[in-house]
Amino acid sequence: MLPTVFGYIGVGLAFGIVAHTSHLSLLVVAGMSFIVYAGSAQFIITSMLLLHDPLSGIFISTFLVNSRMILMSTSLAQYFRHESLFKNLLIGTLVTDETFALAMNKQNKTNGKLSFAWQSAANLVAYLVWGVATIVGAILGGMIADPTRFGFDFALTAMFIGLVYLQLISDRHLGLPLQLMVMIFVAIVYYFMIGLMSQNFALLVATVAGCLFGMEMKKCR
Repeated sequence: MLPTVFGYIGVGLAFGIVAHTSHLSLLVVAGMSFIVYAGSAQFIITSMLLLHDPLSGIFISTFLVNSRMILMSTSLAQYFRHESLFKNLLIGTLVTDETFALAMNKQNKTNGKLSFAWQSAANLVAYLVWGVATIVGAILGGMIADPTRFGFDFALTAMFIGLVYLQLISDRHLGLPLQLMVMIFVAIVYYFMIGLMSQNFALLVATVAGCLFGMEMKKCR
């Protein structure tokens, strides 16, 4: 988890600072991080609260931004079929983009096997580091007026670049050409869809299309 932890710290501090400048209390920041626990969605919620948008709009926007978790959890569930429903719910509740990517890298080296203990540890570390980082960011918010000056806004992007790179070099089963082909396909679909619908819907459509495309390409190998 160590490489992703630095990303969580950077983005968490940035969110705390943004939340502070948006006049959210420390209690609200902590509640949002430990209850909502939705990185990018928390930035959206903060901006919508600042604009006094209705709660219904905030709920719908949060759901759309995080709807990709349905796909991730469904994919992850196959590795925990032998575990109880309660344990599966615990894993699904705290899974994130980063812990999902780590799990996919992990199963490449363990013959497609994941343990509840390993996944829970990864999820909990991410959860706690994110929550603490956002609170520290909110406390320090009064000292840092412009978080982009320190590159905090790029921390999440940098973390995802690292995760994609690890996935590309570690998954020998699929092979580099197939993975690159799927990535290019997703990028093309997203590019065309973004002109027809919102970014969140376009991302969801591109993700589903990429999954289907990857499945078909895998069958043709």
